[in-house]
Amino acid sequence: MDNLTIFIAVTSAAVVIQAGILVAMYLAVRQTSARMEALASEFTTKALPALEIAHSMMVEMRPQMESVIRNVNEVSTLVHNQMERLDATVSDVIDRARLQVIRADELLNRTMDRVEQTTELVQNTVVSPVRQFSGLVRGVTAGVDFLLSTRRRQRNGVTVPQDEMFI
Repeated sequence: MDNLTIFIAVTSAAVVIQAGILVAMYLAVRQTSARMEALASEFTTKALPALEIAHSMMVEMRPQMESVIRNVNEVSTLVHNQMERLDATVSDVIDRARLQVIRADELLNRTMDRVEQTTELVQNTVVSPVRQFSGLVRGVTAGVDFLLSTRRRQRNGVTVPQDEMFI
């Protein structure tokens, strides 16, 4: 019986220890539960009114926010349309400027061609005949000078051999 008494004593001690642990757990859960209830009541008294105020402000401001969003949308559409018009205008101006540059280039080319034609015409009609006439006058002058110088030499009695005349 001795063993049985020891077994019962050990089992009794284990049951008592388990009961103590269960009582301690119960007290800890109860204390935690009390704290949670206090936090919940504090949250309800402090945070919920603030959330309700925020919600009411959102409800009150919703029409104004919708109006602002509509206005921003309209402004965005207007700016987009104006940018399209500006793009079309700038493209038109660039096209016109390009056309004017082409016209100016053609005008300048035609003018340069006419200047070249006029220069050729002046060269052929004025300068060439003047050169020819100048050459003719020089030839006549040289011939007259030669004749006059030959007569003077003959008067002076000096004759010039034929070979020296061409030098």
